[in-house]
Amino acid sequence: MKLISARVTYYRSVADSEEFRIEQDVTCLVGKNESGKTNVLQALFRLKPIEGKAFDKVVDFPANMGRKRRELGDSKIPVVEATFRYDDDEVKQIEDDLGRDALASPELVLTTGYGGHHHVKHSINEMAIVSHLRSSFELPMSALKPVAAARTLPQLLTAIEALEEPTAGASAAAERIRGWRQQSVTCYLIDEYALPLMPHFVYYGDYDTMPGKVSIPNLIQKRGIGTLDRGERALISLLDMAGVTLEEFRTADNHERLIRELENTSNAITEEVFEYWSQNTDLEVDLKVLQPEEGAEPPLNAGPILQVRVRNRRHGVTVPFDDRSRGFVWFFSFLAYFTKLEESTQGDLVLLLDEPGLSLHGRAQDDLLTLIDERLAPKHQVIYTTHSPFMVSAKHFERVRTVIDYIEGGTKVSAEIFKADSDTAFPLLAAMGIEMTQTLFVADDTLLVEGPSDHIYLDIFNDATESDGRASLDSRWVVTPIGGSGKLSTFATLLGANKINVAVLVDSSTKDTQAVQRLRDNDQLAKNGLIEIKEFTGTSDADIEDLFQRDFYLELVNRAYTNELPAPITAADLNARDPRIVRQIEAYFRKHKIANGTFNHYKPARTYLREQASLPSLDAATLDRVEKLFRRLNSLVRENKRR
Repeated sequence: MKLISARVTYYRSVADSEEFRIEQDVTCLVGKNESGKTNVLQALFRLKPIEGKAFDKVVDFPANMGRKRRELGDSKIPVVEATFRYDDDEVKQIEDDLGRDALASPELVLTTGYGGHHHVKHSINEMAIVSHLRSSFELPMSALKPVAAARTLPQLLTAIEALEEPTAGASAAAERIRGWRQQSVTCYLIDEYALPLMPHFVYYGDYDTMPGKVSIPNLIQKRGIGTLDRGERALISLLDMAGVTLEEFRTADNHERLIRELENTSNAITEEVFEYWSQNTDLEVDLKVLQPEEGAEPPLNAGPILQVRVRNRRHGVTVPFDDRSRGFVWFFSFLAYFTKLEESTQGDLVLLLDEPGLSLHGRAQDDLLTLIDERLAPKHQVIYTTHSPFMVSAKHFERVRTVIDYIEGGTKVSAEIFKADSDTAFPLLAAMGIEMTQTLFVADDTLLVEGPSDHIYLDIFNDATESDGRASLDSRWVVTPIGGSGKLSTFATLLGANKINVAVLVDSSTKDTQAVQRLRDNDQLAKNGLIEIKEFTGTSDADIEDLFQRDFYLELVNRAYTNELPAPITAADLNARDPRIVRQIEAYFRKHKIANGTFNHYKPARTYLREQASLPSLDAATLDRVEKLFRRLNSLVRENKRR
């Protein structure tokens, strides 16, 4: 089950965050200090916390909304409304139990808040469930009519109870309905599927690091009364993974064995850290058991004392864990905490990381992004907060949600970054600048395209129209491939905000088209600057490859994949009902497991660039479409920006 959207109300700085979408893998909340990022994470944490913690209306209700609080009184006030979606396997499991199409939607909404407010809402197809239950038993014709007329579960139960001689199957169906809480299939879905399958939420902050020195008796006491902080939990997680209990340290003759087991576990965690930590690979973790120092302050005056140290093999010295690089300490602490948690928790997790990498160097923050992408996100959803440009992945601007604390309205969360003020947008602008210095060229008139293949085709089209005496692309346009449709809205907004004349050329199926259209309404694009390929193909759906005649593009594909294809692809091999040639070929590759079932759009473009001399010239129909595209683009160039 995945979290797909959320909304927070009446929580600390948040009056109403408004609904915001959550990515399937990683979501990044960007905002300046005191914008409310932590409050949003803390509210989400309480949806199904791995460590139980309820909302407290006295502490958590917004301090500046006293009147509203008095108006609401003791009512059960919602704080978080979250939408989850069952995955395909979970939907199948439910349908095997309650019948095909039992769910009108695979989505469910959980609302939780003050006063024990907790509500789950499903959208169900009750008639389908009734039909499924009815199909599990047979009745004589004389008794069939009233049961067959039932459309709801209460009607079905009433009809079965009215039978003079119900069959065993009918009685079993009735007994099953009575066994559901409140005799409600919605309650049954909540109890049997929604709550058990819902992921646990894990909150981990930048300051939740393992202590370098602890009193074993004090740790035992805090564990007993439930006052351990997350750093101490991380240390106990390390002990658990080593198969060591705190109580064992009270036996003095046992220390050597315990330390050896702990060192083995520490080495395993350290090894995992170094898969992602590139800053210094000469570190390792040591553990020692000490007696209290004379005159030590409580709680370190009660022994034995467990001390964690970090050895630097390069310099041959050890230092207390607390004195080591804070970034390494956080890495190690988080992985110790998370590894044990992952092993001991059934089901999915949603990891809420509050300002991770706050004390890390820019390169180390990139290591942390790699950890998130490669270690965490493949199994669990991750939502993290940041105000660092190095923690905003230039490859995934679509993950960004801005968090802004407005004077009127409190904290708001939005995927529409053009609403952000300059302070909030600064990390995005800086991240974009870092990306630009490595991959992009921009000018006063910038045409954004999705990838390098679009750039190649536009260059070749330009040469072809010039050779044929047709309108070519105005030389003032600088074509900038940005590496994916998910970046379109971000780059268009940030470039437009810098007074650059921006146009965007998109495939008509691009998922980001609606976002870019909103940007156009916000004057971030040139007037009419959103250009869709379908405008020139006459189809409802089109990629740039659909500007070619089908047979010509198939020739490019066949040449590009000559070593992988057992025989050239022909038009007859493809689904002509699909308007997009690329999608047709992708389906063919999957079906026949060509190139591991994956079609690379760039390979035919590269082949075209390399083998132009041996390919036939573009036909008149293709050039007509391309010329219309170029005339449309040229009409958008700023006339007062001649170079």
